[in-house]
Amino acid sequence: MTNLVIMKDQQAVTSSLQVAETFGKEHKVVLKAIDELKEGVAQNYADLFYEDTYIHPQNKQSYRQVIMNRDGFTLLAMGFTGQKALQFKLKYIEAFNQMEKEIQQPKLPTSQRQLAMLALSANEETNERVDVIEKEVADLKDNQKIGADDYGYLSRRVHQRVAEVAKGFGKITKEQRGKLYKDINSGIKQITGVGTRSQLREKHYPMVIEYINDWEPSTATKTVVRQMSLDLNDIA
Repeated sequence: MTNLVIMKDQQAVTSSLQVAETFGKEHKVVLKAIDELKEGVAQNYADLFYEDTYIHPQNKQSYRQVIMNRDGFTLLAMGFTGQKALQFKLKYIEAFNQMEKEIQQPKLPTSQRQLAMLALSANEETNERVDVIEKEVADLKDNQKIGADDYGYLSRRVHQRVAEVAKGFGKITKEQRGKLYKDINSGIKQITGVGTRSQLREKHYPMVIEYINDWEPSTATKTVVRQMSLDLNDIA
């Protein structure tokens, strides 16, 4: 009476064929008992049993068998009574416990090749973890809000650039200058995806500096500012 329980798909299981042999029953009787259980545990049947086949050693034909886990076997064995059946149940319980214990215990490498592969795998895993940590640190740094000093410098550069561009329009009013500020700030929001400059992140800093240095108002903004100057002259 060997191999009462085997490991299949990382789970300790037995078969209806093995149960029939162990308990001295006809296989069709065991299958019938399982089919009767199916009617009562329809919703949970797939968690306990699943259909399989085996090849008969004599005629080489394929026949039905049912594979079951510990819970499925326990449910089935409830219908087996008598002192002899009790002894077989105890043997099955012991076999299930032993198999599940083996599944839970990792197998240690024994050959030089296995040791080398384990070391290589551990090294690769360590490198992957380092890469992940470095990426997380970089992401954390990039997504930090921009520091007060950098924010102050960006604000000064915005004022300076607006003043540089404003000279090209001659003497302009506060309202006209506001149009220029609106244009440059709109561009910063557009390239960074933030709502206000106070929401800028460290990763945005180089891009925003480059944008400010290269900024020129849009054609529409230039037209509006010039038209406002013409309107002022007409009033004067």
